[in-house]
Amino acid sequence: MALKVELKPGERIIIGDSVITNDNQRTRLFIEGQAPILREKDILTPATADTPAKRVYLAVQLMYLSTDIERIQENYFTLVNDIVKAAPSTIPYVTRISNAILTGAFYKALKEARKLIEYEGTLISHVQTGSAGLPENEPGGSGVTSGAGSESADESRSPASVDQG
Repeated sequence: MALKVELKPGERIIIGDSVITNDNQRTRLFIEGQAPILREKDILTPATADTPAKRVYLAVQLMYLSTDIERIQENYFTLVNDIVKAAPSTIPYVTRISNAILTGAFYKALKEARKLIEYEGTLISHVQTGSAGLPENEPGGSGVTSGAGSESADESRSPASVDQG
């Protein structure tokens, strides 16, 4: 089944090793194959990875797009160790991301890393408002989901069954 992606005028997308920029009109693409695919809205650059959670996302993104995963994984595990030491309540998020990475489900790991960024924003807003922590009804995630990593390695490289547009 092909992945359907609609691009706005001027929007960019990464497919494999290539960056594709849409022209001046809306375009619909149907993509088949196993290449990693990222829309512009999901891409972080080193310049925009300005928080610990965003740096974790960037590392996961690089693993998803790269063929040399081992070198990036070392950096990833250093980053997650630092974030867990600073904010132990991130452990459920980091666990889900790490489980997805270890099973080769990099696109799923990216989605989980996006949740970590959202949670980090919540933590920062609580610090800025002066509250000591999160309210008791926000425990920092729902824990590790059962069946984590149930995707095969082939499914993990291309989100072909998910409509990103």
